[in-house]
Amino acid sequence: MAADLGELLVPYMPTIRVPKTGDRVFKSECTFSFDSPESEGGLYVCMNTFLGFGREHVERHYRKTGQSVYMHLKRHVKEKATGAAGGAIPRRRNGKVFLDLELNRDFNGEDYEYEDEAKLVIFPDHFEIPLPNIEELPALVTIACDAVLNAPSAYKKQEAESWEEEIQVSRHARSLRQLDNGVRIPPSGWKCQKCEMRENLWLNLTDGTVLCGKWFFDGSGGNGHALEHYRETNHPLAVKLDTITPDGADVYSFEEEEAVLDPNISDHLAHFGIDMLQMLQKRTENGHHTDNNARPRVSEWEVIQESGMKLKAVYGSGYTGVKNLGNSCYLGTVMQVLFSIPDFQRMYVGNLQRIYDYSPLDPSQDFATQMAKLGHGLLSGQFSKPPMKSELIEQHQQKGVSPRMLKALVGRGHPEFSSNRQQDAHEFLLHIINLVERNSAGSENPSDVFRFLVEERVQCCQSRRVRYAERVDYCIQLPTPIEAATNREELLAYEAKRKDAEENMKAPPEPVRARIPFTACLQAFTEPENVPDFWSSALQAKSAGVKTSRFASFPEYLIVQVKKFTFGVDWVPKKLDLAIDVPDFLDLNRLRATGLQAGEEELPDLMPPIVLPEDTRDNSMGSVDSPEIDEVAVMQLAEMGFPLEACRKAVYYTGNMGPEMAFNWIIAHMEEPDFAEPLALPSMMDPGPSTSDSPMGAATPLANSPPEESIAILTSMGFPRTHSIQALKATNNNLERALDWIFTHPEEEESDVLSDMADTEPNDNAFSNANSHSDSTLSPDRETSGPRVKDGPGRYELFAFISHMGASTMSGHYVCHIKKEGRWLIYNDHKVCLSERPPKDLGYIYFYHRLSSS
Repeated sequence: MAADLGELLVPYMPTIRVPKTGDRVFKSECTFSFDSPESEGGLYVCMNTFLGFGREHVERHYRKTGQSVYMHLKRHVKEKATGAAGGAIPRRRNGKVFLDLELNRDFNGEDYEYEDEAKLVIFPDHFEIPLPNIEELPALVTIACDAVLNAPSAYKKQEAESWEEEIQVSRHARSLRQLDNGVRIPPSGWKCQKCEMRENLWLNLTDGTVLCGKWFFDGSGGNGHALEHYRETNHPLAVKLDTITPDGADVYSFEEEEAVLDPNISDHLAHFGIDMLQMLQKRTENGHHTDNNARPRVSEWEVIQESGMKLKAVYGSGYTGVKNLGNSCYLGTVMQVLFSIPDFQRMYVGNLQRIYDYSPLDPSQDFATQMAKLGHGLLSGQFSKPPMKSELIEQHQQKGVSPRMLKALVGRGHPEFSSNRQQDAHEFLLHIINLVERNSAGSENPSDVFRFLVEERVQCCQSRRVRYAERVDYCIQLPTPIEAATNREELLAYEAKRKDAEENMKAPPEPVRARIPFTACLQAFTEPENVPDFWSSALQAKSAGVKTSRFASFPEYLIVQVKKFTFGVDWVPKKLDLAIDVPDFLDLNRLRATGLQAGEEELPDLMPPIVLPEDTRDNSMGSVDSPEIDEVAVMQLAEMGFPLEACRKAVYYTGNMGPEMAFNWIIAHMEEPDFAEPLALPSMMDPGPSTSDSPMGAATPLANSPPEESIAILTSMGFPRTHSIQALKATNNNLERALDWIFTHPEEEESDVLSDMADTEPNDNAFSNANSHSDSTLSPDRETSGPRVKDGPGRYELFAFISHMGASTMSGHYVCHIKKEGRWLIYNDHKVCLSERPPKDLGYIYFYHRLSSS
C-alpha cells in the first residue's frame, strides 16, 4: 500500500510545498466564504498556496490553478453525553491536528465535545488519504502535512509580524535632552512655523518646534522643514502631531532615518503640555473600553443598547450579525449600513460569481472578493437561522460572521485600522469609501451614491468681491452649538454644582445631558465662517475673508456626522454629552447653491506671490540660484554611467526622493533629445506673463501652467503630461492631491471644464472630505464627461444611524440601527433584534436616503 500511495503522489510532488517562514496558512476559514473546519463540508487547504476553501469553492481553485492536492480539515462537534460523563473533559481525537487553530466556534466547551479529522484529497478524482499516515506517505509529503497542521493561524502570524513589532527603540529615546523654553502645544490649530502648512506636521521633541514633513507618494505632504530643522540643530526625534493616542504616537528619528519607538514618549510629550497619562482608559469586563469616570455614561449605554427590554431576535437574509473581534465594532456597524444600500448589494453580492471567477490567485488580498464575501455572508441568511424546534429559544445563539479577513486587508499598512484598538467609525467609513473609489476604476462605483458637489463662496470683506469654487465631498459634519441647548439653565446649574463639588471635595452631582434642537445645528452649519490667512487677489494682500458652503448637488444617500468629539486643553479627548432631536424627514432644498449672483463681482484669478526665504531674497533680483539637489543621489546615478546633467535632472524632477525613484525617471526619459542637457527650469527663469505694472513677486494668473517640476514628478511616475497638468490644475498644484486625483479620474474621463477651477482655500469646514484630495468636478447634468454625481431633490428620509457609547472614539462601543421593511432593527455585534425604542437623539452618524420627487 505504501508503494501504491507513493506512486499515486509522484506526479504531484513538485506542487506540494512545506510552509516556510513568512507563509500564511489559512486553515480556519475559506477565502471566499465563511466555511471552516466546523462547516458541514469542512475546509480544504491547498498544499501549494496554503489558502483555505470551502467545499463550494475548492473546485474553482483547482480549475484556475491546476493544484490537485488539498488537505481536508473537519471538526465534528456534538453535545456531551449526560450523566456520569457529563462533567468529563471534552474528548479530542487527533488533538494535535488543529494545534493553534482559531475557529469561529459558538460552542461552550463544557457542554460539547469535538473530534478532529484530517486527510489529503487529490483532485479531480477526490481520492482521499487519511492522516496521519507516516508509514505510507513519502517523507516530503509527511513533513509538509505536519508543517501545515502545526502552523499558526494566518491571523496569529500576521499579528506577530505586524509593523508595530518591527520598529526598534531609538538610541536617543532614553537620553533625549529637552529645552526648558516654555513651549506648550495646543490640542488643535497647528501649522508649520516656516510655511504655515496645516498637514503632515511634526513636533520636535527637543525644542517643541512644529514643522512640516516631506512630500511622499503615500499622500503625506510638506516642504521638508522638519528635516531642515534637524540639519540646523541636530535635534533628532520628532512626533507626528495627529497620531498621538493614549497608546503611543508615530515617532521618527532623523539621525537614524527611520520610524522608531520612544518608551518615554509620555514624559517627552508632557514636557510640552500633552498629558498622555490622562488619556489612558481601562477595559470593562465585557471587552469594551470605558473611562474611569463611568457614571455619566451608564444611562447612555443602557439607552443605546435598549437594555432592560426583551428584544426579539430576527433571522434570515439581511439580519446577520458581525462578530466583534475585539474592539472591531466600528467596522461591523459601518459594513452593516453599507450593505443595507442596494448599490453596494448589487455591486458586490449581485456580481458575486463574476468577482470570484476573476479573482486573483490570492483572493484573501483582493478588495472586491473580500467585500463580496462579507456582503454575501450578511445577506444570504446562511449564518442567521432561527432555532430548531428541539432548541430552547433562550439558549439559541445567533452566530454572525467574522470580518477577520476583510479587516486584515483594509487595515494593512494603516497605523490605526491595522491595530486591535478601538477606532472612530466615521474615519473608518471614509477609509472604506476611499478604498471603494480606488478599486472601482473603470467599473460600477457604489460610493457614487454618497458623492455630492459643494459650492464654496469666499468673499473678501474689504473689497466685497467673491470667488466661487466647487469640490466633491461625501458627508456633512453638523456643529453642536451648546449655547442653543433648550435646557441651558439646567446645564448652568449643573456646572455650578460640579465646580462646587470639586472645590469642597463633595460627591459630583447627577450629570445633565444637553438637548440641542436639530434646527440649531443646521443653522450653525450654514453660517459663514472666517477664512484663516485669506489672501485677497483684489488687494494682492492678506485680508479678512468669509466662506459659505452650499450644496451644488444633492447625493442619493446623505451621510450626516454629528460633531460630538473634541479635545480639552490637556489633550484629553472628550465626548460631548448631548442629545439632538434628529428628524426622520429632512428637506435641504433651501441649501441649494445659486452660483454667482447679479451685482456680485468676482475676485481676479490670481495666485498669491511666491514668498522667498529671508536668506535668498538678496539674490532674488540677480541670477536664479541653483535648485537644491541631493548630490549623494546624483553621484550614485553617475557611477552607473549616466550623464551627470541627466542625473541632476532626474534627482530634481523626482523631488529628491532617492536614487531609486531618480533611476526610474532616467529610464523613462533616456530617449529624449535633451536628456543630457543641463538642468533648466523655465518656471524659475521666466516668471511668465504679468501685468505691466506688477513688481517682482506679484501674483500670477491661475491660467498659467503648473510648475514644471511638479509636472515632471508626475510624468516620471508614468502618467501622461496632459493628464498630469490637468490633475495639478484641479488641485491647486498640490502634488499629493493631484496624485489621488489621477487615480480617481482615469484618463478617458478628462474634461476641459476642470482647467479653470481651483480649490485655493483651506478645506477645514463643515463638509468632510472622504479622500485626502478635493475633486473640482461637475455634475453630469451640466457636463457629460464629469464625475458620477447623482443629483436630485434635497428631500430625505432617515434609514440608519450609528451610535457610540463611551467617553472617546478611542474607547467605548458602537451599535447601529437600520430601518428595514418598515421596522427599526438594532445590530449589536452578532446580535440582531427588533428595536423597541431606537435612540435617534443619541446617534453619531446618520444615513438618509433621497425621497422620490413624486
